[in-house]
Amino acid sequence: MRYLRPAALLAASLVLLLATDGTGVSAEATAAVALPRIRALTLPDRFGPPRIHDDFTGPAFDACTAPPLDTLRAWRGTSPYGALGIYVSGAQRGCGQPRLTAEWVSQARALGWRFLPAHVGLQAPCSELGHKPRRIDPAHAVQQGRDEAAEAVQAMGSLGFGKGGPIYLDVEAYPMRDPACGQAVVDFAVGWTQALHAAGYRAGFYSSLDSGIADLAAAARAGSFPLPDALWYARWDDRADTADSGALGSDLWGYHQRVHQYRGNVEETYGGATLTIDRNHVDGPTAG
Repeated sequence: MRYLRPAALLAASLVLLLATDGTGVSAEATAAVALPRIRALTLPDRFGPPRIHDDFTGPAFDACTAPPLDTLRAWRGTSPYGALGIYVSGAQRGCGQPRLTAEWVSQARALGWRFLPAHVGLQAPCSELGHKPRRIDPAHAVQQGRDEAAEAVQAMGSLGFGKGGPIYLDVEAYPMRDPACGQAVVDFAVGWTQALHAAGYRAGFYSSLDSGIADLAAAARAGSFPLPDALWYARWDDRADTADSGALGSDLWGYHQRVHQYRGNVEETYGGATLTIDRNHVDGPTAG
């Protein structure tokens, strides 16, 4: 489990709550177990992540729609970016992808670009996103994660991506009021990871640092397995780094396993070509 150091596998301790009779007089003390927000889920992972390590360190961007190749040519060498995020699959992608074909990938690769492939499928059961109405079913979350992985693998093959690279599951921010919602996201991510490993891909996971990433961090500390091999976390703090932040401590996903989306919806121009992008800093796996 490279996402978690051994010392961090200790589960959260149980909390004892003392009760009183409400009159100011101590009642008989009762011990009540405070359940953790995320319980451990473990599944067999016969294959594990592929041994191919094609990591990238440096600036990256993502755009809702795969950019024109002329723009990628103009940006290559004139912009600071060396990798880009593309939405390869998923029924709930926010934009159409008229340019995203195997030929587009081949030509962008020939220009020297690295890729952060993302899949936008089912969202958290408690998600408040009206434009992404399809939700994870907590009773079937593991199998739904496997199904989404199969869809993503098919898309990667059709776009000419070989095995060994990552696919990042995009789970947008959700409220943290309901632990069952976070548990469904974790179960979904475990199923996703298991299926991607079996298919020969590395599993990635994208979400807000304060929701999906926080719940995956809790799952790692609880001992869930297998969890994604890399995290792509959104915190728009204008810090171009992958430093520890929020629930993501130094004991978690610390071995070239992070992408930080640190600013969103900015317009940039290089070589005379303009795009609206999100800015990222990468210290983790990309696809070539």
